[in-house]
Amino acid sequence: MNLLEQPGAANGLEQLRGWLASGRQPAIGETLKFSLVEVSEGRAVFAATPGAHAYNPIGSVHGGYAATLLDSACGCAVHSALSSEQGYTTLELKIAYHRALSASTGLVRAEGKVVSIGKRVAFAEARITDEAGRLYASATSTLLVFERKP
Repeated sequence: MNLLEQPGAANGLEQLRGWLASGRQPAIGETLKFSLVEVSEGRAVFAATPGAHAYNPIGSVHGGYAATLLDSACGCAVHSALSSEQGYTTLELKIAYHRALSASTGLVRAEGKVVSIGKRVAFAEARITDEAGRLYASATSTLLVFERKP
């Protein structure tokens, strides 16, 4: 079951908090070994430990791994600010890679925040940092906000 299939009139923040409380994670997080660890209105944080499971053929963590973490952080930050009648989808994701992730990087956090949100469009940003606060990648995102039919 995805968040938008959950019964009841829970808003986005309540839905995400329900997932955290239940210990559930989205399937993409299970596949790529990352987890939603914090959520508040307009903010979402994912944690991950990059490893060989995310390596590309040249022996480093694939850029798509960081992109997925950043997209998830931006998307869930926006999700946390939506009503029970709204949904969203990413329209654009712009990423800057500041340093390479590797199996020796250790735990990283992808923190997403809503920059602004309107009736039809939301803007969010996210950053991936390690435990020492070093920046690995950052992103800005434009998301379409839409009304969901019951």
